[in-house]
Amino acid sequence: MSVRTQSSEQSAEAAHRAGFACFVGRPNAGKSTLTNALVGQKVAITSNRPQTTRHTVRGIVHRPDAQLILVDTPGLHKPRTLLGERLNDVVRATWAEVDVIGFCLPADQKIGPGDRFIAKELAGIKRTPKVAIVTKTDLVDSKALAEQLIAIDQLGKELGIEWAEIVPVSATGGEQVELLADLLIPLLPEGPALYPEGDLTDEPEQVMVAELIREAALEGVRDELPHSIAVVVEEMLPREDRPADKPLLDIHANVFIERPSQKGIIIGPKGKRLKEVGIKSRQQIEALLGTPVFLDLHVKVAKDWQRDPKQLRRLGF
Repeated sequence: MSVRTQSSEQSAEAAHRAGFACFVGRPNAGKSTLTNALVGQKVAITSNRPQTTRHTVRGIVHRPDAQLILVDTPGLHKPRTLLGERLNDVVRATWAEVDVIGFCLPADQKIGPGDRFIAKELAGIKRTPKVAIVTKTDLVDSKALAEQLIAIDQLGKELGIEWAEIVPVSATGGEQVELLADLLIPLLPEGPALYPEGDLTDEPEQVMVAELIREAALEGVRDELPHSIAVVVEEMLPREDRPADKPLLDIHANVFIERPSQKGIIIGPKGKRLKEVGIKSRQQIEALLGTPVFLDLHVKVAKDWQRDPKQLRRLGF
């Protein structure tokens, strides 16, 4: 069993690597905290994102020699309904598509039935490397940590999982978080960066969606209206009465400008420009959220909103 600690040596000049990782584990295993710690800070969304991923990107770790993209999966659970089974299928599909899976197990809780259920599923996915991550190490002493590491090693042997690494970390204390990135990166495929420099974040989805619409709206009119556009997503709701395997998300958003004369610029001749904004932003929103979207856009005038504190608040500034 190779348990890694900070002294692990770094490889010499290696090729650039880039790929996707997802963290799995039962609720409250420390997945989100770990993601935030790895990304380092929450940075604003950037455009030009590739359209290949159908998952919500939670963060990107940029290194000179690598780019590690952390994606979200729905939680895996014992299904009691057909919908539950379908959700689990989505998780399995994601696990098969990512380059590495991090299985999070808290140091302060014994391995339970929920962990075993996930581990059994992981055992069925043969090709994707799996890293066992012992989270919340700041909550236990070294004896308890050693016992947990041995238990995880045992669990792997029992189910025929070959852990690529077993790594103890404390995301809140920042212990071994960098090391975890060092160990995940060699498991990624060689290749160029998949996202531009500057990060994606786990900002609320509505904020990210509004930002994508704003970027698309600005695309052709940046010179004429550089700062006059604000976007507010009024609601995002799953369409009712849809079969579980054909979901649709309804998004209603308003594009605000400052003067009535600007309306024509955004809408374009015969509504052509607004239609393009809708198509472009919808594709990006679908790539971001991993679900088909119906996007309803309206252009509204909020007179001199940039100078009106009440309107600024309403528009989220």
